[in-house]
Parts: sequence; C-alpha cells; structure tokens
Amino acid sequence: MAAPGKKWRRKSESEAKSTENDGVVEEADGPSEQSQVAFPPSFSVSEIKNKQRRHFMFLRWKQQQRKEKLAIKKKRRKEREALGDKAPPKPVPKTIENQRVYDETTVDPNDEEVALDEATDEFASYFSRQTVPKILITTSDRPRGRTVRFCEQLSTCIPNSHVYYRRGLALKRIIPQCIARDFTDLIVINEDCKIPNGLVLSHLPEGPTAHFRMSSVRLRKEIKRKGKAPSEHQPEIILNNFTTRLGHSIGRMFASLFPHDPQFVGRQVATFHNQRDYIFFRFHRYIFKNEKKVAIQELGPRFTLKLRSLQKGTFDSKFGEYEWIHKRREMDTSRRKFHL
Repeated sequence: MAAPGKKWRRKSESEAKSTENDGVVEEADGPSEQSQVAFPPSFSVSEIKNKQRRHFMFLRWKQQQRKEKLAIKKKRRKEREALGDKAPPKPVPKTIENQRVYDETTVDPNDEEVALDEATDEFASYFSRQTVPKILITTSDRPRGRTVRFCEQLSTCIPNSHVYYRRGLALKRIIPQCIARDFTDLIVINEDCKIPNGLVLSHLPEGPTAHFRMSSVRLRKEIKRKGKAPSEHQPEIILNNFTTRLGHSIGRMFASLFPHDPQFVGRQVATFHNQRDYIFFRFHRYIFKNEKKVAIQELGPRFTLKLRSLQKGTFDSKFGEYEWIHKRREMDTSRRKFHL
C-alpha cells in the first residue's frame, strides 16, 4: 500500500515542477507577446483550469484593459487640444445619484400647493418666528458611558438644548412635562450593547415623530485633526438633497432644532447631508486663511442616520398613526430609487 502512495507523491511533485516551468516560460515570453495578444470578445478567464495559468492570464487581461483605456484618454485629450474652444463638453459620468429613478413627490420650490402646506404644517410657528427652539435631549433607560458622552457633545452643537438622563421614566410621561415647560423638540438616543444605535426626534406639541437608525458614531476624541471645542455661538445650518415631500418634511424637522439668526462670528456650521437616503451629520468650523482661501476643521461629533418611520403626532408606539414606514422588501427593489 505504501508503494502506490510514493508513486503518486512523486508524480504530483513532477507535475508541480512542470507547471512551475510552464509558468516561467510563459512569464519569459510574456513581455514579447504582450503587444501581440488580443483576447476574443467571448474570452473568459474562468474557463482556464490551471490556477497559475488562470491568474497569469487574468493579470495580462487587466493590463491590456488599462492600456486600452489610457490610449482612449490620450486620444480624447489630443482631440480637445486640437479643437480648443470648439471642443464639446466633457461627458458626465454615470452615477447612482444622476441615474436616480424619478419620484413623483419631488418638491418644486415654486409650487403653490407646497407653499400652502408649509404655511399650515406643524413647523409653521417656527418658520414664522413665533417660537424659539428649546430642545430636550434624553436617552434610553439607564444609559452607559459612551451614550452619555455622545449626548453631552450633541448638546454643544444644538443651542438651547438640555440633557436629561432617564431612570425608569416612560416617554409618554416625559412628553407632557416637556410641553408644560415649553420645550419645542424631544430627542431620544437609544443604545444597544453600550453603543448608540437609534434616534427618535419628536416635534412638540403636535408632532410629527421620526425614528432613525443611527450608525458610524464618532466622538470628538476619535476624530483625527479635530478643532477645539465648539463655542456658544449659534451655528449656521446646511440641508443638502432633501428633494421629495418626505425629505422636505425631514429637512424642516432638522431646521427647527436651530435658531433662526446664526452668529457668523463663531464660524460654526452644522450640516445634514442626504445621500442615497443616508443622512450624514457633520459639525465644522471654517477658518479664513486669506481673502481667497478658506479651510474647515471638524469639531465633532459625527454620525449617520437612516429613516425608519415617520409618525403623526407625538411618540405613541401602540396607537400612533404612521405617515411613512420603511419596508425593505417592498421599497428597496431598485438601487436607483430613493425616498428622501
């Protein structure tokens, strides 16, 4: 029984040497044949059985693709230089954003119906300057250290905000107390395994209430090249890409957290950037280097939000009426369809 095993082992070693020799020969002949090789349109590297040969042919195919792409770029550059001012505009690259499926609820700034709805919705008192934002930031029951630090840092970004840590008190009992003390918004930070993973934003006294999934939370000490702690100046606010009716409502909800008149002396700006239905929050300070150059430094914290649901009225998990609920299997049928 041992002899056949030895024969088989010797045979495999000889085959390995032969395949290595074949690889060396191919590599030696590669540079000379590289300019002459032309892969057919139906060529598939996966059809090659030998692993070394398959890997070598794949590298050669990739190199050929890069050379062809570089040659096309050089040709186009020479044509543009020859035409000068008469050169056609550069083609816009295709991205998921500019190939987005059209949404019927996209907001037109000149739409009279949208203007009428904004004049009578829950945020009309804020945008008509009848109320001043006053925010209560609270947590889930008995928060841990990371969530506590996150709430403290978030309160420095939102002016006139107060932090309260819950100890067994239900949200339905907190909301009437907030309304009685003239709070305009309630922010609840939820956590799981000592990590913040959810945010509930409820506009008072009549709603609506939005529930977000939170991810990619970074505190100030975890951000590289961060600036000094934020000052007490009222920041500017930037809202990007909230184009649909649902996104417009979410954008107005974020805008109502900040006062109307920012103090430009502080040079601080809070950004809510919507990209593919993910809302990125950043807090920066911009620095004027000279008359033409401006630099920004991040102050933190940073986090990402994903809308789960929008509920009418204040928070009510049992009997609340929902305006919108994210259902993955039914709504996420295309990568190019977005809701905000």
